[in-house]
Amino acid sequence: MFNIILFGPPGSGKGTQSEKLIEKYGLKHLSTGDLLRSEIARQTPLGLEAKNLMDKGQLVPDEVVIGMISSALEANPDAKGFLFDGFPRTTAQSEALDKLLKLKQTEIGVLLAMEVSEEELVKRLLNRGLTSGRSDDNNETVIRARIVEYKDKTTVVANYYSQFDKVVTIKGEGTVEEIFSALCSEIEKRLS
Repeated sequence: MFNIILFGPPGSGKGTQSEKLIEKYGLKHLSTGDLLRSEIARQTPLGLEAKNLMDKGQLVPDEVVIGMISSALEANPDAKGFLFDGFPRTTAQSEALDKLLKLKQTEIGVLLAMEVSEEELVKRLLNRGLTSGRSDDNNETVIRARIVEYKDKTTVVANYYSQFDKVVTIKGEGTVEEIFSALCSEIEKRLS
């Protein structure tokens, strides 16, 4: 089983690249947002607990999210691997994820961080805002704040995985195919 964490600031093309990687490597996409919505919709004990907290405006604690990830791993025993999207976001979450994966006799293979200049991100998001209908895609001040928040949150996770030599920065500018090729090249190095 080969597990990947894919990082990329808003507008980096992470969504597009995630889809391509999932298709090429037969990975299961694990987005904590999707997991939360699914658990809530199915009214599982974890989903009900998460909904109760969210209804009160509270954050869902790490142990609930890790529980949901554990359920997803158990529900997909034949998966070739998982692509983690939006998780982990803290050192504590990284440690908890590693502990869980170790119990399942697997680990994170690589953290791929897509790097795009701030000016390019702003340009892409403003352009996307013309058609996305997302209010956070058409205000440059909001976009720049989102980029700062992304950097603040992900730096600690990258630092954590750096100590295990698992972080690779990929240039997220160029054609979709050039970026995809660079991502695949790094994955292939670790698969062989």
